[in-house]
Amino acid sequence: MKTAYFDCIAGASGDMILGALIDAGLPAAQLEAELGKLHLKDFHLHVGPVMKNCFAATKVDVHVHDDAPERHLADLRKVVEDSDLSDSVKAGAIRIFTRICQAEAAIHNSSVDKVHLHEVGGVDAIVDVCGALAGLEALGIERVHVSPFPVGRGFIHGAHGEIPLPAPAALALMKGCPIAGSPIDAELVTPTGAAILSEVATGFGPIPAMTLEKIGYGAGTRELEIPNVLRLLTGQAAGTSGVITETLTLLETNLDDESPELTGHVSERLLEAGALDVTVLPAHMKKNRPGVVLQVLAKSQHASELEEIVFKESSTLGMRRSEIQRDSLPRRLESIETKYGKIRVKVATLPNGQAKVYPEFEDCRQAARQADMPVREIYKYVEHEAAHALGLPHAH
Repeated sequence: MKTAYFDCIAGASGDMILGALIDAGLPAAQLEAELGKLHLKDFHLHVGPVMKNCFAATKVDVHVHDDAPERHLADLRKVVEDSDLSDSVKAGAIRIFTRICQAEAAIHNSSVDKVHLHEVGGVDAIVDVCGALAGLEALGIERVHVSPFPVGRGFIHGAHGEIPLPAPAALALMKGCPIAGSPIDAELVTPTGAAILSEVATGFGPIPAMTLEKIGYGAGTRELEIPNVLRLLTGQAAGTSGVITETLTLLETNLDDESPELTGHVSERLLEAGALDVTVLPAHMKKNRPGVVLQVLAKSQHASELEEIVFKESSTLGMRRSEIQRDSLPRRLESIETKYGKIRVKVATLPNGQAKVYPEFEDCRQAARQADMPVREIYKYVEHEAAHALGLPHAH
């Protein structure tokens, strides 16, 4: 499994992430081609080698000619949704911008829809977020680990005046992630850097076992006492089990006074906000009341945000939280051409190396409606065609 480890030597920012990806093997031209799918005409990238305390690194500067430096969430969503980026990059970018807006809204006592982003609403931030997600996808990264975030002290000047470090928005976006104080008086982790890495991380801590293949250094702007770089290690995960083991958070609550319509709404909101899975189980509650148990599976760094949604959208007064281990098969998403159009399939690899193919149900359902055929027939056809097209010896 292709694994990436972001070593936050001097923190992380959007441009440092892009620099590290390019330094680790992502062709700059390919990144620019992906960013061209945003259809934004008022920026260009400058990519070049620099030295940071005797370390050779890649510096990426996003030069912007932007007449809309402030944007609301609706504006950001429209830019992403109108792009030609992959569906997974679009979904990840929207989740990141939504989390940024939620953090800013809480800080400024506003609402997610009304808050307007200054530094994180410009074209450079859009480029950083979408470029980082597209770059990871282009490199075939299937699992991302991140070191603890180092946080500096001091002040920076922003749109709202002097801002104490760590910046409140960055701190809010690092909830659920390990942090460590740094003696350096400077902004080490920016809100954009915190939002991107907390979104893509499947785990935090030391370097995971892997066969090391590439090393990349992304440079920051400032000159610090230490090398101002973000280091990226990529390689194949070590071990022969072929199974991904993750530590996740399970949120649970009992609902005995909620209508089915509202329970369904809460489930949809949770999935939109990045929950890995949402389950509603029938249960018999105290006082002989029928009800349901709402279970939410999430990355640990997203648990608090999802818990807030349940409190806001449901009648519950309390949530149970536990850490669980999940084993899952490595998988990748492919698109295949069929006589019913392009349809996406998940390809999962078993520990013995065999493969299983899972057509995307929504794609199959849309194709079935257009062809006026049963979904099950489309599903079986795509399953067979995908195995043949991808050269898989075994199909599910």
